[in-house]
Amino acid sequence: MLDKKVIKLLNQQVNKEFYSAYLYLDFANFYSAKGLDGFANWYEIQAMEERDHAMLFYRYLHNNNAGVELEAIDKPSVKLDSLMDPLKEGLKHEEYVTGLIHDLYSAAHEAKDYRTMQFLDWFVKEQGEEEVNANDMITKMELFGSDPKGLYMLNSELKSRVYSAPSLVL
Repeated sequence: MLDKKVIKLLNQQVNKEFYSAYLYLDFANFYSAKGLDGFANWYEIQAMEERDHAMLFYRYLHNNNAGVELEAIDKPSVKLDSLMDPLKEGLKHEEYVTGLIHDLYSAAHEAKDYRTMQFLDWFVKEQGEEEVNANDMITKMELFGSDPKGLYMLNSELKSRVYSAPSLVL
């Protein structure tokens, strides 16, 4: 049986992951309106990943006989003016989510909930990858984004990204 605090945090994480999907769809909308379909594709795929992360937490709770409490998903309220804004906001958001995962891991550790800690190991690794990807996007935009040809090439590179569902076994 899962600890009550751990259940509460897992439920919150379900909702935070769905919010992340909304946020990334908002970024995709922004880039789509700017005619940057590659950047839009990148964030549409990010949104799919976040939705799947939410579902992994959802399934984990159900598989451990814990209820799931779905909350309303807030509308993203970040201000997006420049092409760099979604990238910087994306990094900031990934760092925030990393903190949430670490808090959840700490609570599981305190409760000696080794099953949940093992489940969260994948997310700890995933968040490291997400932060690296977000930093790489900023670096590439800083290097190439101010040059129209460079921006075109970067957009083309991002357009080739395809979705791959996570292979985490619950």
